[in-house]
Amino acid sequence: MYSLNLLAIAMELAQENSAYEDVASKFWEHFLYIGNAMTHDETGGTALWNNEDGFFYDVLHLSAGDRLPLKIRSMVGLIRLFAVETLEPKTLLRLPGFRRRLEWFIENRRDLTARVACMKTPGHGERRLLSIVDAKQLRQVLKVMLDEREFLSPHGIRALSRHHVENPYVFRFRGSEHRVDYEPGESRSGLFGGNSNWRGPIWFPVNYLIIESLQKFHHYLGDDFKVECPTGSGNLMTLWEVSQEISRRLTRIFLRGPNGRRPVCGNLEKFHSDPHFKDLVLFHEYFHGDDGTGIGASHQTGWTGLVAKLLQQSGE
Repeated sequence: MYSLNLLAIAMELAQENSAYEDVASKFWEHFLYIGNAMTHDETGGTALWNNEDGFFYDVLHLSAGDRLPLKIRSMVGLIRLFAVETLEPKTLLRLPGFRRRLEWFIENRRDLTARVACMKTPGHGERRLLSIVDAKQLRQVLKVMLDEREFLSPHGIRALSRHHVENPYVFRFRGSEHRVDYEPGESRSGLFGGNSNWRGPIWFPVNYLIIESLQKFHHYLGDDFKVECPTGSGNLMTLWEVSQEISRRLTRIFLRGPNGRRPVCGNLEKFHSDPHFKDLVLFHEYFHGDDGTGIGASHQTGWTGLVAKLLQQSGE
């Protein structure tokens, strides 16, 4: 994602100063090398992508040389979707140096380009796609992410799948047992200082990046690419519509429901009914993975402004 963000910046600058075409090429190559490392193992070991589960997992390298996939369904497996960018055909025409190196890599370094999403086939609007995942992998990941028994909550995407309520991940090493349990609210362990934002709550920043990534994929794949949302519902949506649905769920954290109460306020009656407090809506560090209650620190951050954008694009 970092490489692609800098690639996009360099391409923008290159339209005014051709020297930046070399910079864009550098970050394009960095993206390919990182993507190759994530999706392929030259030694025949275990890659991060698990085709059977349709998900990305971390892999632990043991001192004896063994490699163990850590089958934890968490945001760690979803952030691979963030590494996505589309290239407009008009932009490529204006940058002949970058386009020439792009085409050379596609034709001559297939050992790298074959393991990331196809950049040779033009998509919707003749755009090119730069992504870690291809269309098949995207479908598999979204099947898990949009399952209400896993990541999709009434108020956004959980940081850890609800699958781990009944299936905690247990790792035993040198006589010690290490566990990852689904914790939708504050951590039950002091190990994280009470902060469990990677253990199940809804974390607004990464949710926003998921939405933005889905919109970029839609920009390339178009309206013909549809997935079930929620998984198992039979309701097919384009990726843009999926991004809108997640936006709606996130914004409902702050909006009054049919009962006249805002989920973010939880059981704090003062914030539901006191005329001096009921319209002072707080933004929190993260939100309960099941009921949307605000938890962690409550403060104004740069992320609060995104609520307005999500409201606008969700149609609420």
